Amino acid sequence: MTNNRLPRRRFLAALSAGASWPLVLPYAWCDDVDPERSAAETVTPAADEAIRRGLDFLATRQHDDGSFGSGGYTRNIAVCALGGLAFMASGSTPGRGPYGENARRVLSFVLDNAQDSGFLSVAGATSHGPMYGHGFATLYLAEAYGMTMREDIRPKLAKAVKLIVQTQNSDGGWRYQPQPRDADLSVTVCQVMALRAARNAGIFVPTETIDRCIEYVKRSQNPDGGFMYMIQGGQSAFPRSAAGIVALQSAGIYEGAEIESGLKYLMQHIPRGEAFNRESHYFYGHYYTVQAMWHAGGEHWTQWYPAIRDALISRQRDDGSWMDSICQEYGTAMACIILQIPNNLLPIFQR
Repeated sequence: MTNNRLPRRRFLAALSAGASWPLVLPYAWCDDVDPERSAAETVTPAADEAIRRGLDFLATRQHDDGSFGSGGYTRNIAVCALGGLAFMASGSTPGRGPYGENARRVLSFVLDNAQDSGFLSVAGATSHGPMYGHGFATLYLAEAYGMTMREDIRPKLAKAVKLIVQTQNSDGGWRYQPQPRDADLSVTVCQVMALRAARNAGIFVPTETIDRCIEYVKRSQNPDGGFMYMIQGGQSAFPRSAAGIVALQSAGIYEGAEIESGLKYLMQHIPRGEAFNRESHYFYGHYYTVQAMWHAGGEHWTQWYPAIRDALISRQRDDGSWMDSICQEYGTAMACIILQIPNNLLPIFQR
């Protein structure tokens, strides 16, 4: 278990460096407060075992070049980044810990596929949209840099961040391609989380980029508290509504009508085991929702985490994996990240 001294020091250091938008949650940062004190109880022995089996599965599925993915998503940089985040969420960092060698190989793969433009993309690899991969990979580099301070990461991370800033469209969001044209909420949340992680690690992010993103996300919310896919209109849906709340939280918005109504909408979708195979984008939705509930705390967290924990444990396959239509490596990485949120080890998830 970690306490809140490390993120508090980073917060104070960021303030002294001139940070101008919120970096951490507005909880009392007193050294005698431990908001994660119940984590040891929520991460049960069964959850610990599920995590270990999942990480072991990922380790066996890693390719020689450090990447992950199978089928149509072989060597997909987003899947690779999520695998790296899953290892680091357990406490391993590149070169250190039980999965340190796996984490080191992930980092090498991502750095090797950083283009001169800053774009993080693997030539010839299938992608649902290359800016998804860029967002997740930038988030991963920011977390790896923040946890290791390796100087070979910083210049490529800074270029990746600059590309995100330059490709924000006029509405304040991002879309599939690294071009400032249209935007959707799903791609946007990937970019704003990457920007948040990079800013926390000391990389410059313009305040106006965040301000424009906040306005875009707020315009994406429907009256029922959920979020539409694009601001041109549309119904609310669980996965993108979770993404909307986390996008606001990543931009420093933790309170207010948008957050309250969004959380109320999400609580209507508390995990039910029988819905596991019927919900589209299941892991994607719960990856964001568990973050939203972790930051919200209170009853939101105490009701949500045990439900998703037990649902995931019950659905783990005999080989330690979780199946998803994208690929097993994606589903397994997402499940491991979700289950490990209470460990509070990844800076982007720290309260």
